[in-house]
Amino acid sequence: MRKFEIIKEYLNKDVKIPERATNKSAGYDLASAEDVLIKPKEIVLIKTGLKVSIPADEVLLVFPRSSLAMKRGLMMSNGVGVVDADYYNNPNNEGHLMIPLYNFTDKEVLVKKGERVSQGIFVKYGVTVDDEANGTKRTGGFGSSGKY
Repeated sequence: MRKFEIIKEYLNKDVKIPERATNKSAGYDLASAEDVLIKPKEIVLIKTGLKVSIPADEVLLVFPRSSLAMKRGLMMSNGVGVVDADYYNNPNNEGHLMIPLYNFTDKEVLVKKGERVSQGIFVKYGVTVDDEANGTKRTGGFGSSGKY
C-alpha cells in the first residue's frame, strides 16, 4: 500500500500529509517540518517529518519544485532523490524523508516550516536482472549501502 505517515518524533508538531496540488498533478508536495536557515554554499537536510510506505515494485522519486532555484536560490544537492520501498521504518531513522538542499546564492536563505520544497512521484519499476542474487537488507538511510 502506498501511504505517507508522520514519524513518531513529529506526531504532535503540526506536520501535514502531502497532497497533490491538483487532480492532474503528478507529484505530492513535500514541505519542511521546521524553520531552517541555509547559509551560502551550504547543504542542509530539510526534515519533512514524514515516512512513506511503498509497494515492493515501486520507488518514490523526489524532485525539486520548479520554483525552488529561480525564486529561492536553492537546489537539491543530489539532483533527484530515490526512496526505495525498504527505506520505510528502517532502524536508523524510521524512514524519515529528508531533502538535501544546497544554497547556491551568496545570502542566507530561510526555509520556513510548511514551505513546499520538493515533490515526490511514485513510479512502478519491477524490472530487475534475471540472475539477481542480492539478499542484503537495508540498515539505514543516506549512503547506508556503503557503496559508491
